[in-house]
Amino acid sequence: MCGRYATTRDSGALSQLFEAYDDTDGRLRPDWNVAPTKPVPVVRVDDKGTRALSLARWGLLPPWATSPSAGARMINARAETVATSRAYATPFARRRCLVPADGWYEWTRTDGGKQPYYLTRTDGDVLALAGIWSVWRGPDGPWLTCSVLTTSAVGALADVHDRMPVLLPPQRWGRWLAPTADPTALLGADEDWLAGLEIRPVGPAVGNVRNDGPELTARVPGVPLPRRRPSTVETADEMTLF
Repeated sequence: MCGRYATTRDSGALSQLFEAYDDTDGRLRPDWNVAPTKPVPVVRVDDKGTRALSLARWGLLPPWATSPSAGARMINARAETVATSRAYATPFARRRCLVPADGWYEWTRTDGGKQPYYLTRTDGDVLALAGIWSVWRGPDGPWLTCSVLTTSAVGALADVHDRMPVLLPPQRWGRWLAPTADPTALLGADEDWLAGLEIRPVGPAVGNVRNDGPELTARVPGVPLPRRRPSTVETADEMTLF
């Protein structure tokens, strides 16, 4: 599950990091509490074969969707079934993207309630979440929409949640975006790269989407790291989405 994350780098920094031209028209804003249906930066290959930094609505809308509200339920695509899913198979085969993030949030159940954790790189490097994108044509014109791929959590991350986003190290970025690449070969975890992740306990304010700011990612002292796998899958009931 990846239902909340932070992405705070500006378009200039992201364009440079991912060697992409800026197609955001100055609309990208830092967000420490990204929630479903918000506009998010994605790196994709455009119709001319050029790498572009674009804004997409988080929650993929297949062409047959009758309402944009359907996207709130399609923020994640399971790596195990994405290649055969009616909604996701074509974007997975033809329209893959990178979703830049500083880190993502997960919740675990404790005796005192629910404890949020922020998962991020210890060195501050950008995370590239494996994504797919599609264009939905609504009554007010075309919308670029996207989903994040998730997979079974590994190592210490599995103590926080049983799912995690598919994280692509820099050496996989080009192949993931290449139209002719076999994307299934890129979904496996890079254990060495994952070793650079930090599991950071944070405060409960992130649970409300109306809250935003760097303080949401601040470490809460005295909170232990999770020591066991959660017995149930946490979903949107941990958060106030809207």
